[in-house]
Amino acid sequence: MIMSKLTLISHRLCPYVQRAVIALTEKSTPFERVDVDLANKPDWFKAISPLGKTPVLKVDNRAIFESAVILEYLEDTQPHPLHPADPLRRAEHRSWIEFGSSILNDIWALYAAPDASAFETKAKVLGGKFGQLERRLSDGPYFDDASFSLVDAVFGPVFRHFDVFDRIGDFGVLAGKPKVNAWRGALADRTSIRNAVSRDYEQRLWAFLEARGSHISRLMFMASGPPPGIRR
Repeated sequence: MIMSKLTLISHRLCPYVQRAVIALTEKSTPFERVDVDLANKPDWFKAISPLGKTPVLKVDNRAIFESAVILEYLEDTQPHPLHPADPLRRAEHRSWIEFGSSILNDIWALYAAPDASAFETKAKVLGGKFGQLERRLSDGPYFDDASFSLVDAVFGPVFRHFDVFDRIGDFGVLAGKPKVNAWRGALADRTSIRNAVSRDYEQRLWAFLEARGSHISRLMFMASGPPPGIRR
């Protein structure tokens, strides 16, 4: 059997890229990762990414885009399934993956909130969504009990944002949610999730947030200082 060459076109901060990296790692699938600057997109990237976004997965000389499509392709073609075998449970997992994407949109809105009032509103929306997850989760350690799934691959990058948020201030989003916090801890310990980003990820995210000129940027300047390893 001839194996296809897989190349993942990536951006260092993109949480959707991280999903694909985690899935590829969990499946022990060899791949090459190529990072691009989305602020200065090369022509070759524009040619294979109609939406101008990452990730893009090149399979030999053909390209597929959108993280959900990439994850499904990997499920169809690679070993070690990360979806449940039962059709109904699989559909439920796909629904929660979409829910994870909506949370990423809310996190982006939190980044962009121009003032304290808008920021508090966005944080409350996020808190409500994590409250829904708190009611859904069971005994853990993962979304579907003991089995690591694509839902976990989606939420690992979601929780990674809070590693930086926690160093800026207490936004109250995850407060009073023991199951969510236990899940966050289990995902943080997973090798595939830890290794889905470069070692300087938190420094890069910190610099990105500082440069936003939004309310969170002002909170960062009011904080006692950046976390260890992050320089202003």
